[in-house]
Amino acid sequence: MLDSYSMSLKNKILLSFMVTGVIVVFLSAIEYANFIKIKNEIAYLETTDTIRGKCLQLRRHEKNFFLYGSSEADEESRLVYRYLNDLNEILFQQLAINKNESLSTLHELARQYEVVFTKIESSVNIIKKQITLTGMDKGLISLIESTFTDIPLKAGEFLEKTAVLSPNDALVTGLKTLNADIYTLRKIGEHVVNAANELDRAARSKVDGAVRTSQLAILVLLPLFFVVGLGMLFVISNNLANRLNRLVKIVENMGKGLFMNGLHPASELRYERDEVGILFQKFYEMENQITQREKELEIKNEELLQSRKLAAIGTLASGVAHELNNPLNNIYLSAQVLLREIGDSASPFLRKITEDVLGQTKRVKFIIGDLLEFARGRKIVSVRVDIYSLIDNAYKQIAFVTDVKQIEFELEGDNAVISVDSEQIERVFINLFLNAVEAMEGRGVLSVSVENVDGMVKIRISDTGGGIPVADIEKIFEPFFTTKDKGTGLGLAIVYNIIKKHAGDLKVESDPGRSTTFVITLPASGQNSET
Repeated sequence: MLDSYSMSLKNKILLSFMVTGVIVVFLSAIEYANFIKIKNEIAYLETTDTIRGKCLQLRRHEKNFFLYGSSEADEESRLVYRYLNDLNEILFQQLAINKNESLSTLHELARQYEVVFTKIESSVNIIKKQITLTGMDKGLISLIESTFTDIPLKAGEFLEKTAVLSPNDALVTGLKTLNADIYTLRKIGEHVVNAANELDRAARSKVDGAVRTSQLAILVLLPLFFVVGLGMLFVISNNLANRLNRLVKIVENMGKGLFMNGLHPASELRYERDEVGILFQKFYEMENQITQREKELEIKNEELLQSRKLAAIGTLASGVAHELNNPLNNIYLSAQVLLREIGDSASPFLRKITEDVLGQTKRVKFIIGDLLEFARGRKIVSVRVDIYSLIDNAYKQIAFVTDVKQIEFELEGDNAVISVDSEQIERVFINLFLNAVEAMEGRGVLSVSVENVDGMVKIRISDTGGGIPVADIEKIFEPFFTTKDKGTGLGLAIVYNIIKKHAGDLKVESDPGRSTTFVITLPASGQNSET
C-alpha cells in the first residue's frame, strides 16, 4: 500500500510539472502571438506614416501649382497626379487586407480630391486661352496669367475695375468658378491631411498598446510559472491525502457491514485513474454488486415465500377437495333422482328447493374443480404455437359466452412462435379477457401487444376499466382473494401458477379509475418449471 502511494505521488508530481510546462508553453504562445501582433502593427504604422507623407507632399505640390502659375504648372500638376496615384495604390492594397472605416474615408476623399483637381486643371487651361483672346496689353496678359491661379477672384475683380471686361463676361465668371473650385479643393485637401493624421495617430496608439501588453505579459509569466507549479503540487498532494483517508474510512465501514448503497459523492466519481482512483472504483463496483445481489436475494426470498405459501394452500385445498368431492357427488346424484321422482306432481315450492340444491351443488363442484386445478394443475405439454393465433382464438371463445359487441379488440406488435402448453396458455388469456370485459362492464377497449425482447416474448393485455386499487395489487394473485360477489378468488392464482410453470413472469400495472395492464413474459425457447 505504501509503495502504491509513493508511486502515485511520483506520478502526480510528474503530472504537475507537465501541467505547469503546458501552461508556460501556452503563455509563451500568447506572448509570441502578441509579438507577431506588434510586428504587424508596426508594419501598419509604417504604412500610415507613408500615407501621411504622401498626403503632405500632395498638399505641397497643390500649393506650388497655384502659386507658380504657368511657369511650373505642368510639372507641379504631374507631381500632384503622381502622389495621388501612389496614395490610391497604397489605400487600395490596405483596404484589400483590412476593411478599415478610416481607410475607406481617406480613399473616398482622395477620389474627390482628384475629381476636383482635374476640373480645376481643365478650367485653368480654358482661362489661359480666354486671357490670350481678350486683346489686352501683353504686359497685362502676363500679369494676369501669373496670378490668376493663386488669386482668381482678385484677377476677375481687377478685370472688372479696369473696364476691360464686363461682370458677365465668360472669363470673369470662369475666374469666379475657378475660385470656388480652388476653395473646395483646399477644404478637401485639409480633410485628406486630417484623415491621414488620424490614421497615423490610431496606428501609433495600437502599437503603444501592444507593447504595453507585451511588457505586462512578461512581468506576469515568471511569477505565474512558480505560482502554478507550487499550487499544482499542493493541490495534488492534498488531494491524494484526502482520498487515502476517505478510502480508509470506506474499508472500515465495509468491514462493519455499512454500505453507501451506491450513493457516492460526485467529486469521487471524477477521480483520475491512478492507483488510488482504481481502488475507489473497485470498491464502488464491489459495493454495487453486493447491493444488487441483496436486492435480487430479497426478490427471490419473496418469490420463494409466495411459492411455499401457494404450495401449502394447494396441499390443504387438495385434501379438502378430495374429502368433499364424494359427498357432493352423492348429494348431486340424490338431488337429480329426487327431482326425477317427484315429477310434475310436486308442489312448486318443493320443486324449487330441489332445483336450488342441484344448482348450489353444481357450483360447489365447480369450486372444488378449481381447487384441484390450483392444487395439482396439469403437466405441461409444450408445442410450437403461433401466439397471434392463440390470442385470437381465446378472444373468439369468450365472444361465445359473454357480450363483446361494444368491446373494441386490438391486437398488434411482433408475431412470434413459441413453445408452450397451448390449452393452459389459452386458459390464461381467456381468464384475463373475461376479467377485462367484466371490469369494463361490456364497453371499452381491450388491447393486446406482443413484443420480442432478448429471447423473451412480452405480452401486454390492457383494458379501459376502472383499474385496481393500490392496496389490492399485491394480493390479486393470492388464492381466495376476490372483489367479486360470486368469485372464488382462484382464477388469477391459477393463471399465475400456469405462467410460473412455463418459467415466465406475470406483473400487473394499474391506473386506478382508468385502466389495468397485465404483463406476461414467456421464454421464446419454451422452458418450463414443474416446481
